[in-house]
Amino acid sequence: MAWQDDWRRVRAIAWKDLTTERRSKAGFSGVVAFGVSVLVLFGFALGPEAAALRDAASGVIWLTVLFAGVLAFNRSFQVELESGAIETLLLYPGPRWAIFSGKLLANLVFVGVLLSIVIGVGIVLFQVGIPEAWPALLGVLALGTVGLVSLGTFYGAMASRSRAREVLLPLLLFPMLVPVLLAAIQASRALLGGDVMTEAGAWIRLLLAFDVIFLVATHLAFGAIIEG
Repeated sequence: MAWQDDWRRVRAIAWKDLTTERRSKAGFSGVVAFGVSVLVLFGFALGPEAAALRDAASGVIWLTVLFAGVLAFNRSFQVELESGAIETLLLYPGPRWAIFSGKLLANLVFVGVLLSIVIGVGIVLFQVGIPEAWPALLGVLALGTVGLVSLGTFYGAMASRSRAREVLLPLLLFPMLVPVLLAAIQASRALLGGDVMTEAGAWIRLLLAFDVIFLVATHLAFGAIIEG
């Protein structure tokens, strides 16, 4: 069946990217080290007061993942560009969206692992307790990651052919991510503060809506920007 063939292509591209990262090791280690360094610097900037640290924890963690994630998104098409294999990738049989989905899936795994490490360090550094509504918090983390990675992978592809892609990607990505980050930060803060889905529910619905819009839009537009 056609959808099975497309799913096989998605998995093949994702597996290729993840295998490349696993073999290189330096890339992922560098991104994690950068993320932890940013988190520690935020901690120093906020000062030693425990209440201030806990209140800022959700915003700091999401911003840390964003800053470190930019390095990962820059690397999404780097291997193909450096080896001159981007045209070969485009000749891969199947729809263009399968290439994007494969890259998206690999980046979801990459950023998901990064987020787990950053959260672990953040819990210790910012003295944050696990809330009773932790399943809802996990949902917020998942939705925020999907929104961040879908736009990050898309703009990573858009900036990949530019010589100044390291500068261009943040300039394109950060303004577009404002609604996703705002909803993710506010929902996380409400749940960490003991909100039993009263205030957090509205932010979660908003986050879900943005995820759906961005996922559909990026899949539809990917073919045009990668061949542009």
